[in-house]
Amino acid sequence: MFDRDKWQEIFSTIRKNRLRTILTGFSVAWGIFMLVVLLGSGYGLENGVKREFQGDAVNYISVNSGVTSTAYKGMKPGRRIRFTNEDRDILARIDNVEKSSSRTFLFTDNNIIAYKNEYGTFDIFAISPEYRYVESLIVTSGRFLNRKDIDDYRKSVVLGRLVYEALFKNGEEAIEKYVKISGVPFKVVGVFNDPGQDRDLLRVYIPVSTAQRVFNMGNYIRNVSLMLGDAGVEQSLQVVEDVKTEMSVRHQFDPKDNRALFIFNSIQNYQQFMDLFAGIRLFIWIIGTGTIIAGIVGVSNIMMIVVKERTKEIGIRKALGATPWTIVSLILQESILITAFAGYIGLVSGVGLLELISKVLPSHDYFANPEINLNIALAATVLLVIAGAIAGYVPARKAATVKPVVALRDE
Repeated sequence: MFDRDKWQEIFSTIRKNRLRTILTGFSVAWGIFMLVVLLGSGYGLENGVKREFQGDAVNYISVNSGVTSTAYKGMKPGRRIRFTNEDRDILARIDNVEKSSSRTFLFTDNNIIAYKNEYGTFDIFAISPEYRYVESLIVTSGRFLNRKDIDDYRKSVVLGRLVYEALFKNGEEAIEKYVKISGVPFKVVGVFNDPGQDRDLLRVYIPVSTAQRVFNMGNYIRNVSLMLGDAGVEQSLQVVEDVKTEMSVRHQFDPKDNRALFIFNSIQNYQQFMDLFAGIRLFIWIIGTGTIIAGIVGVSNIMMIVVKERTKEIGIRKALGATPWTIVSLILQESILITAFAGYIGLVSGVGLLELISKVLPSHDYFANPEINLNIALAATVLLVIAGAIAGYVPARKAATVKPVVALRDE
């Protein structure tokens, strides 16, 4: 039940000791402010890194051929490993591999792509259709390369959005039009977007089978990417070992030669980042909570001083029949009021600063949208209320146990 007289007394006490109350509240507000800002900044860093991962799948293993660095079975080091289409087929049969794709960057004397009077130098990749799942590509117009393009050696091409905008002015339709790639006409079958960085949109993709014929690549490929579905880190590491074993037997190199193959495990890499951010969040919570506790200790000390100053008053109250709970609730309510109000100010200030940072700071590759979610804000508020109650309970209990005779003799 709301006791108006009690609250009037609490506010009267606060007004009489404004400076002390403000300084006490500031320590609490600063603690929650720092917690919010640190957590928001941590999430900003995490959001930035996650945005970098959006351009690629996080469940694939990329295998690139390299150069041997150790002698093996009578063969000298320095041999270049060259993958073929058969290597991709062999790796596709490894356990836990759901899809496989090949990718080869075309090093030609003329990487110019032209349409009518427009032209530019862009990255040309020869791929198999499954590669779209590795890059998480979004087809915005037309279609992506398919198996028929591979089997029939079609001169089909899919353009990145920025390539399309550079060659086709004023929104001209690109599908079914022909562009020249290194002087060879290719039909545009699709335009794609990529949630990752803009550099991925400066690419064009053509069928690997066509590129091998047109650009005299033989049956060689440079990279094989393996999609692992829902495989975990342990399964991905086993796939990596299986890849080394299979390729070392086929190409005659030491499986322990780290320069013969360059393998990127996106599953392991992504998990490492997530573990890192979990550690950062834990560290932030420890620092922020420690700062809040320091403020709460200050509140507790101030409430003990308040009890000491009002010892005689408390003795009179008890002599007139005040119950211990009446004394405890008076001190508790004042403590909770100070911590809750100061915590709210710190919470609002922290959220406001994060919003300002989000709007003012330029977008960065590894820092984006610093924020704190509602659940964290509510948890911090509840933590403050509980902490305020704990801060006030010890001095309140001490006040409730004071005997009236002893309290009245207090100087």
